[in-house]
Amino acid sequence: MTYSLAVAALLATTAAAAADPVLLRIQTHQSPESVSGQLVAEFVDQVETMSQGSLEIEMFYSSSVVGSAETFDAAASGILDCDMTNGSYQAGKNPAFQFVADVMGGYDTPLQFLAWIQYGGGREAINELYNANGMQFVGAYLGGQESMSSTRPLAGIDDLKGWKFRSPPGMESEIFAALGASPVVMDFTEIFTSLETGIIDGADASTLANNLGNGIYDIAKHTTYPGFHSMSSDHLACSAASWEALDPGQQAILVSAMDSLALKLMMRTLVENGEALAQLPERGITFYDWSDADRATFREAAIGRWDEWATKTPETAQMVDSHKAFLSRIGLDDD
Repeated sequence: MTYSLAVAALLATTAAAAADPVLLRIQTHQSPESVSGQLVAEFVDQVETMSQGSLEIEMFYSSSVVGSAETFDAAASGILDCDMTNGSYQAGKNPAFQFVADVMGGYDTPLQFLAWIQYGGGREAINELYNANGMQFVGAYLGGQESMSSTRPLAGIDDLKGWKFRSPPGMESEIFAALGASPVVMDFTEIFTSLETGIIDGADASTLANNLGNGIYDIAKHTTYPGFHSMSSDHLACSAASWEALDPGQQAILVSAMDSLALKLMMRTLVENGEALAQLPERGITFYDWSDADRATFREAAIGRWDEWATKTPETAQMVDSHKAFLSRIGLDDD
C-alpha cells in the first residue's frame, strides 16, 4: 500500500469512528435534582468532552428502566451497558458486595475508602467479585459519613440502649442490635412520619445536609456530627462485553471521570454539611461528636460482625481480609 493510500485509509477509519461513537446506556438510582444526580450529569458531559465525541452516554435517572436492585443484572445481560447504583443491592447474591458498598465502622473518611480501592488492593478484590458476575468495576464515589438523628440525646454508646431507630437492612441492623439499640428496618420515605408519631426515636438517614433538607431536624433535635458509622459508596460498573468493546483510551477516560466525580462529591458534601452546621444551632439542634473510646467500641462491634459475615462465602472472607489489612496498614486497626 502506498503512503497516500495508507493515509486515506487512516482518515477513513478516523472518520468512521467519529461518525459512529460508542453509546453507553447507564442507569443510576439518583434523581437528576439531587446533588449526586447533578454530579452524574457533569460526569456525562466530562466523558463526552474528553473523548471528543467518541463516547456518548444515555443516562437513565431514578432507576427508570429497571428497579435499582435489578440494574447490575440488567447491565450484565445487555439490557443496559453499565450500572451506576450501589453494590449493596447485590448482597443477596453474595454478601461480599456489602463490603464494596459500605464498610460499616471501618473508615473514618471517604478518602480512606478510596485509598483502599486505589492503593490497598481494593480494585483487584472488587473486580474478582464483579468479573465472576460478568461485570467490570470502573470506580466509586461517596460523600462522607452520615449523621444519625434522634429525638433524645445520643452522646455515645450508652445512649444506644433501647434506642429505637430506622435502619437499612443487613449488617447495620446487626451491629446496632449487638450494642443494645432496637433497629427498625423501614423505607427512607417512612422516616418523617415515624419520627413524628413516635414510632421511632431516631433514624439513620443520610448526611447532615440531606437530613436538614429532608426536614428531619424539624422533629429530631439531636444528631451525631461528624459521623462515624456509615458512608455508602455508589459505583460505576459495566458489563464485561461493553467494557472490552472500548479502546484503552476510552476506558481511561471513564476511570478518570469517575475519579473526578468522587472528588467533587466529597467537596460538595463538605461545603453543604458546613452550611448546615452553621444553621442548625439556631434551630435548637444539639450535636454529638462521639469520643475516641466510643468510636473504637463501635468499630470493634462492627468488625466482629464482619467476621461473622466472612464465614458466609469465600469472596466475603477475601473482601474482609483486604479491608482489615488496609486498616492495619494505615493505622486504623484498634489497639
